[in-house]
Amino acid sequence: MSNSQILKLYFLQYLFLVLCLPRLGFCAETDTITSNLVIKDPDTISSQGNVFKLGFFSPDNTTKNRYFGVFYSVSESAVIWVANRNNPIPDSSGSITISRNGNIVLMNGKGEIVWSSNVTTSSLNASAQLLSTGNLVLRENSSGRTLWESFGYPSNAFLPNLRLIDNIKTGHKVVLSSWKSPTDPEVGSFTSGLQALKIPQIFTWNGNRPHWRSGPWNGKILIGVKAMYSVYLEGYTLENDTSGSFYFTAPEGKFLMRITLSSTGSLVKTLWNRQTQKWDITWSAPQNECEVYGTCGPFGSCNALNSPICSCLRGFEPKNSEEWGRGIWTSGCVRRKPLLCDRNNNTGGGGKEEGFLRLPFMKVTDFPEQGPSSPVEECRSLCSRNCSCIAYAHDPNLGCMFWSQDLIDIQQFSGVGEDLYIRLPSSELERHKDKKLIIIIPILAGLVAIFICIFIYWLLMARRKGSKRKVDAKLYEAGQTYPSDSAETVLKDDLDKVNLEELPLFSFETLASATDQFHDDNMLGKGGFGPVYKGKLADGKEIAVKRLSAASGQGMEEFMNEVVVISKLQHRNLVKLLGCCVEKEEKILVYEYMRNKSLDVFLFDPSHPSQKFLDWKKRFSIIEGIGRGLLYLHRDSILKIIHRDMKPSNVLLDEDWNPKISDFGMARIFGGNQDQANTRRVVGTYGYMAPEYAMEGRFSEKSDVYSFGVLMLEIVSGKKNTSFYNHEWSLSLLGCAWKLWNEDNSSAFIDQTIYKAESQGEMVRCIHIALFCVQEFPKDRPTISTVLAMLSREIVDLPVPEQPVFAEKWNRSHVTSSQQSQMGVSINDVTLTMLDGR
Repeated sequence: MSNSQILKLYFLQYLFLVLCLPRLGFCAETDTITSNLVIKDPDTISSQGNVFKLGFFSPDNTTKNRYFGVFYSVSESAVIWVANRNNPIPDSSGSITISRNGNIVLMNGKGEIVWSSNVTTSSLNASAQLLSTGNLVLRENSSGRTLWESFGYPSNAFLPNLRLIDNIKTGHKVVLSSWKSPTDPEVGSFTSGLQALKIPQIFTWNGNRPHWRSGPWNGKILIGVKAMYSVYLEGYTLENDTSGSFYFTAPEGKFLMRITLSSTGSLVKTLWNRQTQKWDITWSAPQNECEVYGTCGPFGSCNALNSPICSCLRGFEPKNSEEWGRGIWTSGCVRRKPLLCDRNNNTGGGGKEEGFLRLPFMKVTDFPEQGPSSPVEECRSLCSRNCSCIAYAHDPNLGCMFWSQDLIDIQQFSGVGEDLYIRLPSSELERHKDKKLIIIIPILAGLVAIFICIFIYWLLMARRKGSKRKVDAKLYEAGQTYPSDSAETVLKDDLDKVNLEELPLFSFETLASATDQFHDDNMLGKGGFGPVYKGKLADGKEIAVKRLSAASGQGMEEFMNEVVVISKLQHRNLVKLLGCCVEKEEKILVYEYMRNKSLDVFLFDPSHPSQKFLDWKKRFSIIEGIGRGLLYLHRDSILKIIHRDMKPSNVLLDEDWNPKISDFGMARIFGGNQDQANTRRVVGTYGYMAPEYAMEGRFSEKSDVYSFGVLMLEIVSGKKNTSFYNHEWSLSLLGCAWKLWNEDNSSAFIDQTIYKAESQGEMVRCIHIALFCVQEFPKDRPTISTVLAMLSREIVDLPVPEQPVFAEKWNRSHVTSSQQSQMGVSINDVTLTMLDGR
């Protein structure tokens, strides 16, 4: 190529740059605007770390108006602050710089000032810096003094390090303000901020009217936000200073987060998902009509699960019956009978003619007055002695709360919330008791009748039992004997103690016929309880029949334990008990048949192509399903159940690969306030037992969490904990997971048959969560509700786990020969191990 051609080429490149760069825009390698730097549309500057950008933008689905603001670098549509909200520039001629008087000024193409920081005490020597927090700060260069900051004038976004402020002395507030519409940043009709009078709360207002409120801040959570009760270490803080200012701040984490106030008045929390490159919504409020302020009016309670959603509190009736009949509830309710205080018009106590009705799991009403940090009984005493006190509540962190005005914005939660006590005349409380008696008396009468019927049935069966004993003995093989430890497993004599309640009964003849006389060809597997057979009833329904083996280490205690526990439980992730059989000295349980057998078959049996069936999507769904089942057992069922034997063989899979927890023979029921128990009879399977349970006989819901963590590691790795051994490192499966995770090499731990680069982040996160579950001390492990929140990314930042206590392989001498024989695949194997806890 000749010199003239080269010069011509350089000229063309130069011409291209001159013509195109102004159109494409550039990102200056600085985070600071000075008087010598002019940012022109579409130029931008970036914060340190390139998290935020400062520049010009047009809202989504618009191209005409231009605005200047701050937005996330990953998504220009994620705008967090807008300068000229009410004064857009109609073209791309805008520019911004530092003026001669030291203010930040935004100008249009005509040189007219569209927006300014408008600091009257500004310095002639000033610069503006975009911080890594997204805050645009104007400072005096010589002293570093902050003259103005965008976090003091937020738009519609709440970020970490941004403070919502309410100064109760001066009235100064820092609040969010909504956009007029999703495509128009002009100031809308909704604002959201902190109200620090009395007990601080977060409010959203529509104009001057409350639209939503969070409930009081108790030092850890906002007690009217239901989602906060299940979130682990959320990290929001509220503090006040001597000047009267209260500050509410969001936690700072590793993930990009924002809470925006929408144009319709909803607060929406979103997290940036690096995998999908989208913002995931993790929480919003209000979510339903019940969360809108005062939907049911004074003394009205709202429950989104009811129809209609509004009802009057006990002792109250609709103020306007016609409006309530038409579904207009804002007029609220009034007392049916006045209080003694109101009748006597005095300031003394209510006397013995009044009492308090407890309303559990409530979002407490607005206008609370904070009292002393006293026990709940003291709160009751203080309220009863004050004639103006019409309700009280107690929070462990807040202490007493009292109400003397109309009770408004009450919402009924389920499972979480505060107990609200409302003052009622004794006649209303007695009416409440009368209604209870009306319900209780028929129930008691029915129970007595059932008891009499069962007693008569027992007498008849006892007579038949004596005459048939010789015939029944032929059903058992010659030489069969019962365990000598009658204190543990008495199979014959305890039959009379069975209380079957309403559980369906199958005859032995029916089950024998369904399983072809318990033929070996129908045997699905054999565990500690005994063999499990596939059967088919006369109507074609397939069943799984679990027959108690006389040689089993389990007996009537485990049999009845499973009947009592699982017959009371109904959940999509728990196997369904269809009935039982207790005749002819047989102890048989009948379950729904799981077509895909148990989880261990597909994880550990090399003859099954697990990589074909159990891809990562199915495995993650199974992990979540098992977690939901445990959550139901620990928190949501009418009984608090500790399973005590969580392992892959006790997780069955239906035809849609939905997991169902099975085998409740070892499960234990906890009382309402009980959180742990001790036993001298340690049962379960080594490798899945929590350290405190295996060594000391102490178990709790954290024991199940430990087993669940082991189970997660097995699902991710495709390797069985009780048979895994790494010769190079002398590590158990837990130790191997810990070593590789600690070395940031978790991908080497993942089952290579399911490994995909796009799912690696989720797999590594599961390993991290599992290691968090298998920590040595129960107090360090999360609850199962926290684990589910971590899996669903409601909790984004994960704590750093400690090294598992069983990192090295357990000595084989701990495992009996009978246990070693059960290392293979089974359909429902249960290992029973006897230890004397310390």
